[in-house]
Amino acid sequence: MNRRNLLRSAAPLVVAGAAAKTALAQSEAGSNTVHLTANLNPVIQRCRDAGLKILQASQKDLERGLELHANSLVFDSYGFSPRSAIDGDAMKKAALAGASDIEISDMREDMSMTQCVTNAREREEYEAAWKASGVTCIFQNAGQEGQDPMVLLKRLARFTFVTDMMRDFVSKAATPGDVEAAKKAGKHCLYLTGNGVPLTQDWVSIPDELRYLRVFYELGIRMMHLTYQRRNMIGDGCGETANAGLSDFGRAVIKEMNRVGVIPDCAHSGWQTSLEAAQLSEKPCVASHSIAAGIYAHIRSKPDEVIKAIADTDGYIGICCIPRFLRGTGDISAFLDHIDYVAKKFGVDHVAIGTDVAYNSRNAGDENKKAAASGLGGRKRSAFRSLWPKVTFKTTPEMSDSIAWTNWPLFTVGLVQRGYTDEEIQKIVGGNVMRVARASMVDIAA
Repeated sequence: MNRRNLLRSAAPLVVAGAAAKTALAQSEAGSNTVHLTANLNPVIQRCRDAGLKILQASQKDLERGLELHANSLVFDSYGFSPRSAIDGDAMKKAALAGASDIEISDMREDMSMTQCVTNAREREEYEAAWKASGVTCIFQNAGQEGQDPMVLLKRLARFTFVTDMMRDFVSKAATPGDVEAAKKAGKHCLYLTGNGVPLTQDWVSIPDELRYLRVFYELGIRMMHLTYQRRNMIGDGCGETANAGLSDFGRAVIKEMNRVGVIPDCAHSGWQTSLEAAQLSEKPCVASHSIAAGIYAHIRSKPDEVIKAIADTDGYIGICCIPRFLRGTGDISAFLDHIDYVAKKFGVDHVAIGTDVAYNSRNAGDENKKAAASGLGGRKRSAFRSLWPKVTFKTTPEMSDSIAWTNWPLFTVGLVQRGYTDEEIQKIVGGNVMRVARASMVDIAA
């Protein structure tokens, strides 16, 4: 049965399992959407099936959504490029030789971020995920959570390495023009975010303390978290019981970010810190990967007052793909509900998609087992910066699969179903991020 007949015969339409594989792969041959649907590996296909089963898209909506996605510049407002499996044997060898916890942590992180360069099997996984997603650019987490410049350099170095070595497939974008060029060439790129403001913490003076902000901008960082969960010298994070807002130093940080050209990101900041950052910023401020508190008031959400303040800067809130944050059904439908909430209440110009999830290599499980044979992975205390409220919400595989990173094409299909115009959808899936990126640049032609 061909795709057209299959879709016409479904009432109500449920495209899942082998049917979805047939329906989505057959009739797209020769079209510019074929890379989104054909020859998907079993993990990507399983996730695609989960999303399709929930959406139950009509033939017309499915075709329009896939075509629009393929033709659009798609910009993840905060996420992670596909993650590679570690080299389990190398990890095991290092552990048995007495490597410290820090060495092991660095090895694991480095391998997950760079094996796409050094391992042919992992490169295949990496490229397959990018192609299936139809994503042009990711605002890539390229800095560990914190303020230490030496720590923040590590991930920045790793993604610089990947984009240097794989530039024919994925490059580092320094300006919005680079992102447009990547789309035109049918390639992909990373726009880099630092996950923290680099501070020496010598506290000699404000200019001295902030001197590395421009250094990291010159290295390619275009957005920075003000806080990550906990309180720092800038302000209160979202994980604090208190809600004290920006410090005097934090106000100086916002002004310096505006001056240098770095986007202030309050995704992990407390509500008062987020509100004051937006009220103070003279350029767009964002919550790059969050949710609407009007639907579910999690610590990582933003209430209406904060979203309005962000919108007033001409910024946006990026909706993430974390079921326990979204609540409700916790799936692609709940995800679209959060987009609807922001778009309808604050305008379509002020919502984006910041997935906060990654595709993980199919080889990860086997490689992790090899490393575990050395005794790695024992029980450890939770990192203070990452302490979360107790979670009672039960996330199912179907929820996570339906909003998997490789299901970006279905996000566009879902927006088509919700009645958005092509122009509105293109703003949500990338245009709004591009607008803010352009507005944040300083003395550089975009």
